[in-house]
Amino acid sequence: MSKRSDAKVTPISEEVPASEIILEELVGYALRRAQIQVFQHLVEQLNQFDLRPAQFSALAIIEQNPGTTQIELARSLAIDPPQVVPLVNKLEALALAVRIRSKKDKRSYGLYLSNEGEALLKQLKGVAEKSDMDATANLTSEERTQLLHLLQKIFKPIADA
Repeated sequence: MSKRSDAKVTPISEEVPASEIILEELVGYALRRAQIQVFQHLVEQLNQFDLRPAQFSALAIIEQNPGTTQIELARSLAIDPPQVVPLVNKLEALALAVRIRSKKDKRSYGLYLSNEGEALLKQLKGVAEKSDMDATANLTSEERTQLLHLLQKIFKPIADA
């Protein structure tokens, strides 16, 4: 039995005749391949800040919605509420965000950016924008705008369903 590291990986295009490859014709497959590439590039860029894309997204959402709750943040990030706890804990540990007890509901906490979080987020937005532009460098400005519009048309109906 060969070890996994000894196995030769043959590209799909060599294994199956092109006429039989249907994955390349599937929108979902193309979206996933593009997402992996774009996401990996952003991960590499955010590594210098010891942050992950979800943490960057959380900072941006908190900035746009000061006082948002962890439940609302989970909904915005499309993740399960228990997954928000370690994410917010990390942001607090890095002094980028704070939880402040709600005056209306003492059981609830609102999330706010710290001064450090606000300053870093400005920098991170530039990093994310550059990463996004790098990922779409092969597109014209019009194609990039059209791609963004088409992607929004795809995910909005699914999100609203």
